[in-house]
Amino acid sequence: MRLSSFVAAVVMIAAPLSAHAAEVTPLVSAEWLKSHAGDENIVVLDIRDDIEKTDLGDLPYIANAVVAPYASAGWRTEVDGVPGQIPAEQEIAGLIGSLGIDGDDHVVIVPWGTDSSEFGGATRVYWTFKYLGHDAVSILDGGWRQYDAQGGERAAEAAIPVAVEFPYEVQPQLRVTTEQVVAALENGTKLIDGRPNEQFVGQSKSPVVRVAGTIPGAVNLPHSSLYSGEFASFAQPETIAGLAQNLGLAEGEENIVFCNTGHWASIAWFALSEVAGNKNTAMYDGSMAEWAADPARPIQ
Repeated sequence: MRLSSFVAAVVMIAAPLSAHAAEVTPLVSAEWLKSHAGDENIVVLDIRDDIEKTDLGDLPYIANAVVAPYASAGWRTEVDGVPGQIPAEQEIAGLIGSLGIDGDDHVVIVPWGTDSSEFGGATRVYWTFKYLGHDAVSILDGGWRQYDAQGGERAAEAAIPVAVEFPYEVQPQLRVTTEQVVAALENGTKLIDGRPNEQFVGQSKSPVVRVAGTIPGAVNLPHSSLYSGEFASFAQPETIAGLAQNLGLAEGEENIVFCNTGHWASIAWFALSEVAGNKNTAMYDGSMAEWAADPARPIQ
């Protein structure tokens, strides 16, 4: 990554994956980030929303971080009437390249770390990098809360990146379509609903979903069970393994996670695939917003 006071043009190409994947862990601690933030090819990606509305004073940024707020930078978009979808590959790669991130960079994503839903912005952006074939990506466990609590260096301004080419190679196995969910219903593939229990059982629903309920046969893994807002930390592998066992999900068993729009589902995907290591986990990006849009599709 290079930093400058201007942004250059970006050209997207399909190219090999990052060279640093073997050195990367899904979660890094605040102490790790403090020690490595200045390393070559480490990019701190701050996705916090509404930084300017906080009371953080004159030093609201992580030193040398580039900023791309989750809600407004373009990480998600509406596609064919379904909200919250990943944009077209060239478009999302253009966003990443505009942040000065190239194929050799280890990206460390920083959310606020306030609660599981907010932390889901980081898991969703992490999934986006993985979907584009960039394996050198981590999330700061506990986000800004842990970084600031550990005395991490703060800055008055965010870094201004020079745009570069971001190479990508889509990994289709990480994202399933509605047609694949239909096939999963027929072949018995485990479906995991990452929404709160009251939405899972149909007691309430999101405004973007036509009717209450879930996909028939799904089991519930509430996103709130995977992140502690009190301690600002993600669930440990053994905790996730226990939750998966309670769902009847065998080690390495194929499964599909979903929610309303693929935000909370990314938390479950990150837990099962990245922290617990079940690489047979995929995410239904359209989730209930897309599934329930057609009255012909079954709802439990």
